[in-house]
Amino acid sequence: MQEAAARSLRRGLERLRPLAKNKTLRYGVPMMLLIIGGSFGLREFTQIRYDAQKLHSKMDPALEERIRKNKISLESEYEKLKNSDFDDWKNIRGPRPWEDSKSLQEQQQQVLHSKSS
Repeated sequence: MQEAAARSLRRGLERLRPLAKNKTLRYGVPMMLLIIGGSFGLREFTQIRYDAQKLHSKMDPALEERIRKNKISLESEYEKLKNSDFDDWKNIRGPRPWEDSKSLQEQQQQVLHSKSS
């Protein structure tokens, strides 16, 4: 009885050997499972991320009320800038990464003082 079961098992394994040598089943099926399973797993992880962002974006009600009271519109900012005079500005070069910023600022101040005198 046991010998018959062992022979039956051997025959079954011999029938599966050509399938084990098949490259499509050996490499393709695991690759497809990885791609499809990965997309489902990635969806779950990104959903966790968006849920966490929703929790962090909730503000304190008192802060929301203060923000609503201090509405700044584009028109109000335009009215502030409309009467400004931009003709007397000076273009001042900032220091380069290899230059010392303090010495450059002192130089520029000396040049400004010498021009104004």
